[in-house]
Amino acid sequence: MSTEALTIGQVAAAIGLSTHTLRYYEQAGLIRAVGRTAAGHRLYSPADLDWLQFVMRLKATGMPIAGMQAFAALRAQGEATVGARRELLTAHRDAVLVQIAELQTNLNAIVDKISYYEAAERTVTGQVDTPQPDKDSRWNTHRTTATRGAGTS
Repeated sequence: MSTEALTIGQVAAAIGLSTHTLRYYEQAGLIRAVGRTAAGHRLYSPADLDWLQFVMRLKATGMPIAGMQAFAALRAQGEATVGARRELLTAHRDAVLVQIAELQTNLNAIVDKISYYEAAERTVTGQVDTPQPDKDSRWNTHRTTATRGAGTS
């Protein structure tokens, strides 16, 4: 990684965000105040880029902005908050593990349904005996939790 300062445009391109989002993250307290040129243009250090990449990882795991703000605030307070930061990440990890388990259960139901339809297709084409009964009960009785962004492309 480069040791020289980066402009907001360079950081936006490197992280995959808009400059508007970077300014919002700064305003929301997710980014420490960044250096400025004499003309007032933002200059990000490699450490700022590393932090932003971590923030994006938190976002990708579904951590709400409020959680990221809490983590950033603890980070800004220094080493005395290491335990609190670990606790916050531990709680988030546990929430992600629950989401993964729910997704795995739903994926298993989809895989079962695909198998049912593959068997049904073979029956229609005369390649095999009658398929097993449709397992809709798994689709209708399993409690699922809506996941943000589900069904969107």
